[in-house]
Amino acid sequence: MIGAGRVDGSTLATATGTFRDDDASSRAGSPGAQASGAGQPGVPTLTHVDHENVAHWDGVTRRSSFKDTYAAQRDRLADAARDGHWHTVFEILEKDRKAVNTARLEGRSGYTLLHQAAWHGASAETVGRLLEAGAWRTLRAGDGARAVDIAARRGHHHITAALCPEIRHPLPADVTGRLQYHLHRLIRHRAGLEDGSDLATQQGMRLPEVEVLTELSHPVCWFPVPGMYGGFKIRLSDSELTVDSWIRIVGGSERTDVVRVDGVNVQEGGQL
Repeated sequence: MIGAGRVDGSTLATATGTFRDDDASSRAGSPGAQASGAGQPGVPTLTHVDHENVAHWDGVTRRSSFKDTYAAQRDRLADAARDGHWHTVFEILEKDRKAVNTARLEGRSGYTLLHQAAWHGASAETVGRLLEAGAWRTLRAGDGARAVDIAARRGHHHITAALCPEIRHPLPADVTGRLQYHLHRLIRHRAGLEDGSDLATQQGMRLPEVEVLTELSHPVCWFPVPGMYGGFKIRLSDSELTVDSWIRIVGGSERTDVVRVDGVNVQEGGQL
């Protein structure tokens, strides 16, 4: 059985080990880097992540962020889904389970594997295997369509029921939107650069979407940022988000901020 598209303590190393900056981070020799365990390539070492399963939000859209071999594998996966070659898709997912919710690098449609299955009108068995692998029903393509919307639009009614999102942590639409707005503010702030820009914007990343958290039985996701040598663990609880973040080569960078509908309550007190 393919493992769900999630990251746990055994796979955190590969979650960021595909970025071009990982080799540099593993060589970082500053006291801060050693204090945070950066001598292990690609391993975010905040202890409360290591023993907890979390969903993996892959926001990378540019192939230049990845090592060539991994970018080529992503191309092969996207090509297979586009062409409806599901045997190849599942063969790749067996080796890279976290890729189940990824879209084509530098693509325009934003179609993930599940969106492609909906477009093709794939068999119920294929859709079921993608869902079992961790595909998200709430994830939207570039035009805002979910997989169920694509299937319904193309008349593939044999799979629409399976593609309907199962919302385990319902939120009003306005609350979802406000939480997401403030979450993205926090990410850009924490990934900020001295010139006033930030790594997420600079790299054209697709930032985490709160709607996806509402369908997860365990509503937590990990969002690594290339160049940050770390990232964000985002947890939905009732109508707020707890966000742990750290920069692996800076000792003492770990922090926890809380995102609410009215803004971001930062660790030091006050609001962002």
